[in-house]
Amino acid sequence: MEITSEIFEVGGGYLTSPEDAAIYLIKFGHESTLVDAGCGQAIEKLFANIRKCGGDPHMIKHLLITHCHYDHTGGAAELKRRIGLEIIAHELDAPFLEAGDNRVTAADWYGAKIEPFRVDRKLTGSREDIFLAGRKIEAIHTPGHSPGSVVYLTESDGYKVLFAHDVHGPLNPSFLSNRKDYNKSLKILLDIGADILCEGHYGVYRHKTEVAAFIRQFINE
Repeated sequence: MEITSEIFEVGGGYLTSPEDAAIYLIKFGHESTLVDAGCGQAIEKLFANIRKCGGDPHMIKHLLITHCHYDHTGGAAELKRRIGLEIIAHELDAPFLEAGDNRVTAADWYGAKIEPFRVDRKLTGSREDIFLAGRKIEAIHTPGHSPGSVVYLTESDGYKVLFAHDVHGPLNPSFLSNRKDYNKSLKILLDIGADILCEGHYGVYRHKTEVAAFIRQFINE
């Protein structure tokens, strides 16, 4: 699904495998990056979808992980093997991915085991810049759903595009979720004022008012 002329939904649900959270492709010039990896059960479908959008899987530079949960990261190890991309995640979620922690990554919820993998670049601050073809993608730490949840913000076709997966939660002790952090993070998302929200399970919202309304409904103090 084309979101802008440079951003596409290439995985999740009917596009790859029912268990997959949404996977997005950002294609700036000759360089591309993926936001999240799904469970990894339909890599060939994912690659075919990338090609349909004019991308080349072997030219993908990064995998930007929003948080450690299996439906977003289960395919990361296989993508690393197949195309050698750089895996980026927050330092607070990275240990669970590198250790293959099936509880905190929620792999147990899927009756699966996550394959451990190394996070090549660990985000450490509240905000950090990633560059793709000379253009900025800003990583913003938004804890709550998991300790190291991150959203990614960029501009395309004149729109401010926000990749904020699992805005809706849920919060669960096994995820190390934190309600206070979650509410604070939702307010950060509102302050961004994105034109387009690319969510992990609820689809794409294309207007500022719709984006704000979707985020606001989950604030519960």
